[in-house]
Amino acid sequence: MFHGQLWAQLLPVFVLVVGLFRLAVAVKHENFKTCEQSGFCKRNRAYADNVATLGESWTSPYTFVSNSIKIGSGHVTGTVLKSLGGDTPQSVQLPIKITFLQSGVARVTVDELKRQQKDIELRHGSSARKERYDEASSWALIADDKPDTSVKGEISQQETTVKYGPNNGYRAVINHKPFSIDFFRDNELHVKLNGKGLMNMEHWRPKVDKAGQKEGEEPKEEGEDERTWWEETFGGNTDSKPKGPESIGLDITFPGYEHVYGIPGHASSLSLKQTRGGSGDYHQPYRLYNSDVFEYEMDSPMTLYGAIPFMQAHRKDSTVGVFWLNAAETWVDIVKSKVSSNPLSLGVGGTTDTETHWFSESGLLDVFVFLGPTPRDVIEQYSELTGYTQLPQQFAIGYHQCRWNYVSDEDVKDVDKKFDRADIPYDVIWLDIEYTDGKKYFTWDSHTFPDPLGMQKQLDDHERKLVIIIDPHIKNEANYPVVSQLKSKSLGIKDKNNNLFEGWCWPGSSHWIDCFNPAAIEWWKSLFTYKSFTGTASNTFLWNDMNEPSVFNGPETTMPKDNIHHENWEHRDLHNINGMTFVNATYTALLHRDSSARRPFVLTRSYYAGSQRLGAMWTGDNLAHWSHLAASIPMILTHNIAGFPFSGADVGGFFGNPSKELLTRWYQAGAFYPFYRGHAHIDTRRREPYLLDNPYKEIITQSLRLRYALLPAWYTAFHAASISGAPILQPHYYAHPSDEAGFALEDQFYVGSTGLLVKPVVTEGAESVSIYLPPGELYYDYFTYDIHHGAGTTITIDAPLDKIPLLMKAGHIIPRKDRPRRSSGLMRYDPYTLLITLSPNGTAEGDLYVDDGESYDYQEGAFIHRKFSFAQNTLTSSEIETDTQSNKGKKRRNYLKTMDRVRIEKIIIVGAPKEWTKKTQINVEEDGEGRSVEMAFTKGDGKSANWAVVRDPGVGVGRGWSAEF
Repeated sequence: MFHGQLWAQLLPVFVLVVGLFRLAVAVKHENFKTCEQSGFCKRNRAYADNVATLGESWTSPYTFVSNSIKIGSGHVTGTVLKSLGGDTPQSVQLPIKITFLQSGVARVTVDELKRQQKDIELRHGSSARKERYDEASSWALIADDKPDTSVKGEISQQETTVKYGPNNGYRAVINHKPFSIDFFRDNELHVKLNGKGLMNMEHWRPKVDKAGQKEGEEPKEEGEDERTWWEETFGGNTDSKPKGPESIGLDITFPGYEHVYGIPGHASSLSLKQTRGGSGDYHQPYRLYNSDVFEYEMDSPMTLYGAIPFMQAHRKDSTVGVFWLNAAETWVDIVKSKVSSNPLSLGVGGTTDTETHWFSESGLLDVFVFLGPTPRDVIEQYSELTGYTQLPQQFAIGYHQCRWNYVSDEDVKDVDKKFDRADIPYDVIWLDIEYTDGKKYFTWDSHTFPDPLGMQKQLDDHERKLVIIIDPHIKNEANYPVVSQLKSKSLGIKDKNNNLFEGWCWPGSSHWIDCFNPAAIEWWKSLFTYKSFTGTASNTFLWNDMNEPSVFNGPETTMPKDNIHHENWEHRDLHNINGMTFVNATYTALLHRDSSARRPFVLTRSYYAGSQRLGAMWTGDNLAHWSHLAASIPMILTHNIAGFPFSGADVGGFFGNPSKELLTRWYQAGAFYPFYRGHAHIDTRRREPYLLDNPYKEIITQSLRLRYALLPAWYTAFHAASISGAPILQPHYYAHPSDEAGFALEDQFYVGSTGLLVKPVVTEGAESVSIYLPPGELYYDYFTYDIHHGAGTTITIDAPLDKIPLLMKAGHIIPRKDRPRRSSGLMRYDPYTLLITLSPNGTAEGDLYVDDGESYDYQEGAFIHRKFSFAQNTLTSSEIETDTQSNKGKKRRNYLKTMDRVRIEKIIIVGAPKEWTKKTQINVEEDGEGRSVEMAFTKGDGKSANWAVVRDPGVGVGRGWSAEF
């Protein structure tokens, strides 16, 4: 008895020590499956190999039954039959629905009739649902499926043709036998489903013990490999698989497209690599299975923390895309094949087809097809379906200071004071798990955090915020009210026997809240009230970590797939959505915490398509290595073009101690992450910026001040993302869709529509960078105004340690604020500077979006959105009109009144014409009144451009005015 009690007491400590040990070493590949160790992945790859071996003799067993087809109300419906072959022809009925949306998007959904009708038997007495999981759309999608009821189709014996999309310029040709779908735009084939014949829906079948086979004995390999149909063991856990095999697979081909992008998250290239081997390519498919991967490796298709199954294909002046709506474990193979225009040319002068093969363990076959034609179109259409990124509070796009852990409330206050003494701006300080009483969430350690409200009061004095961590695992300990309520209300995830699931995480023995359950969300909301969660204040916000979910003693460090969720869905069906449901519960709780609703801020590690509506994400537990700094750029760019732009990476690297040079370069790069946070592991040395010696401290401070100076441009970019899905960081192919030489560029990017072109230094000891400039474009150096002409080649730019390679594309107007402050909130009523970069023809454009930075009043018109235009030597400010009646309401009037005193204090014109040499004044007109304002002209030295400055033109940021030069 004594030994049992002792072990019970020591086990949480043991798990913690093991967890910390695991954190201290590189990723352990043996803890995560390869495709060969994942039964359905191996089966689907073998299926593809068999098809390739058979070649032209292969015929897909799927047929779209002609007499079942119906067309109407924007849908094509019918039955696909899967032939089982054999002496007695048998087939499986698969109901299909193809929807053509008003947006020009097509959706193809295939189910399985037997499972749909619950006409199957489950093994092991399982209480799991018998249907294929069909609720992923209720979490991922926000837009109603608004079918285009005007579309019409024609049915023949061989095919069904539907014209749809803008001006009926799209065409879907549904081939009946074998079943496939070709999608055309402007009479050109762009996307093909099942063109390679790899469609594979594993239908339900009863388990039949082979004659002479003993219980538990693996069957011999005869015909199909059944060894992983019925149960699967990995890492000491056996998956009972009560529904048997139920994977889905489909090939999707992009004819004529060499580059594909998306499907985060992976530490991989922006332009995705082939996965069937070859020089520089992968041998494993890209895996989408949200997992807690310690110290993940670079240049790998290995799964990470989140999954967004959205892919784009791009070629010169054309972009298309697909969204694979499935929440189960998913793998994606990519193969690129040369197609010769001349059979005798051996591939020379031909095109490249990208052939992708998608397969998921369970669920529906549910695919959306986007026909573009531009990257902007595809991303906007995807964002219309899954939701635009949240417009965050202003503070959230400032700098965040975090580590595991600030050890006390006095420690937090001391860090806060030291930032001020060093005159370094920041907005948020974070607390990791050690602030709690013994890892029990919704508590404070009374010894180390005796006065959390006093701590937050000090932060609030300078409009700073506190973010605290709360994870989905709830400590299983007596006399802990939160876990007692979880148990009594039956709000936790169940195991395969329908008992409350128990696993191990940071607190030791834990249970997990089931946020698929609406009652669990209501309960979660109650825990965040100020009365319930004492010690929190209105400037307390949340960090949801470990929500893949991470289970230290679970298979692949996560939850068993045969666990049971609300309404008896198996965990395997919805694993990749699990993290999003937890963030949704936290977001909802914060939204209802205050009587006057303010925009929540939640950071998540695990995510899925649609998570962008709820907050920010980061790339997880990276290392203090130069390779991880370099990899952060394509990783963040990939999230931006996959609909989740509010993304970042731990500045400095989470594990390890960066050199001063690496830390400095990382702060410079991080200044251009949408989410900008310094973070570090508990075993690392303190690395707050003020602790460094000069020149490092001063250089980092300048990087942070640059971020704060450009906050108006950042906030405007966030607003654009919140209404159109536009990436906040834009890769070259997005900004220059015609420039083939730049389609694979992944180490430089633009910030929104500002024209700011950034090329972070990511190499140790580098004092210059090579930056690619597209042909015919003019750029200016942000700091020196040096002139650079684009010629479709790379140029070398000096980049000593104290310089960020930052160019400005000519023809843009960039809003900024030039007065250093301690936090973004203290900048609210500061004046603006307009930085104008004139194009060769003397024009420029830009915009500025401003609101109160915290409430939802902007939805009732309480905002300023101005367009700035420079043409014919005149700068004008005009209102960007909207159609909402609320723009004439009381909240708009009140907001404009509070902003009436905010002015433009400076106008800088880079590339000023030489004719202005002797000009000393300009004419400004506002509200019908004109006046003269002084202007100073500086002649460039030939290397740098001419530039002019107008100080204090005296015009309001929210008013209409013009300035004639």
